[in-house]
Amino acid sequence: QVQLVESGGGLVQAGGSLRLSCAASGRTFSSYAMGWFRQAPGKERRFVAGISWSADSTYYADSVKGRFTISRDIAKNTVYLQMNSLKPEDTAVYYCAAVSGTIAAMIRLRVDYWGQGTQVTVSS
Repeated sequence: QVQLVESGGGLVQAGGSLRLSCAASGRTFSSYAMGWFRQAPGKERRFVAGISWSADSTYYADSVKGRFTISRDIAKNTVYLQMNSLKPEDTAVYYCAAVSGTIAAMIRLRVDYWGQGTQVTVSS
């Protein structure tokens, strides 16, 4: 059974930092692009960041560029999202995603696997 399990969410004040983790199990994701999406209440799920299977390419939504960093540990089947300078508008449920293709496919929501989500709340 394939699972993506997120952790690291929580409540933080504006300007603070959080690090999300996504542990993948049930198969090897070394050939999968991995990424993060987020969904605020009443809004659509939106792409946040993606990383290629080889970790040599990353892509970010404009809203998080310069503040968030995505990385992955291929040996551990784990992807991370370091979030700095958090703002109240970053408040959302954050979902891990895996795609048997490119980051471009991920941005088009052609996702093969989703995690269950982790809540991030940024207070002002």
